Amino acid sequence: MPLRLFVDEMLQAGAELALPPGAARHVQVRRLQPGDDLLLFDGRGGEWTADVTAMGRSSVAVRVGDRVEASRELPLDITLAVGMPANERMDWLVEKATELGVARIRPLICERSVLRLAGERADRKREHWQAVAVAAAEQSGRTRVPVVEPVAALLAFVAEPGGSARRWLLSPRAQTSPSAMGLAGPVRSMVVLSGPEGGLSLAEETAALAAGFDAVRLGDRVLRADTAPLALLAWLSLSF
Repeated sequence: MPLRLFVDEMLQAGAELALPPGAARHVQVRRLQPGDDLLLFDGRGGEWTADVTAMGRSSVAVRVGDRVEASRELPLDITLAVGMPANERMDWLVEKATELGVARIRPLICERSVLRLAGERADRKREHWQAVAVAAAEQSGRTRVPVVEPVAALLAFVAEPGGSARRWLLSPRAQTSPSAMGLAGPVRSMVVLSGPEGGLSLAEETAALAAGFDAVRLGDRVLRADTAPLALLAWLSLSF
């Protein structure tokens, strides 16, 4: 299968363009040569055939071919709002959530958060996680790349208007399972809120419930902060 790459600009048949640095490095690592085939996507749906036309020391030029229809996105627009786990676990979470079809990821700072980011450090981490999402979208065949949104405080996030989205809060205190909640009716968007290591505090859960979130429980076992939201995302992705 041809190497598949994301290009953050509108593609059109016949266009000739220089690949962005990250994509160019992938081509060079794979040792592709002029004439070799690629698949490109621009996050607007579908894919494009392409071929390498020139290789430089740090640059790669390509010619865009035909558009190929591809439908691999979930019909449900899912936002994952998550208390950021520490160390490498947030990278893992972004990667796997992308593979499972989320539309956007909202990193949160919670009362029990180990990882606390602000200012330039938060901006750098967001850029890093966005790159992780791009790589996961390329690998998994997605035609859209999830947006990693700015880091926010949990209480500020739950106070934001929810619109028509179904909003679920993962909580070991809940009595209702996701399957019992069901997805009946015209559900088009969903927000999944999950806590950091140690979970959300009672005050944070109370604020979320008051803001319109429904609490759901994933079972009797205690799942890690980076496992719980992925378990629910996997269930949602198999429900459509």
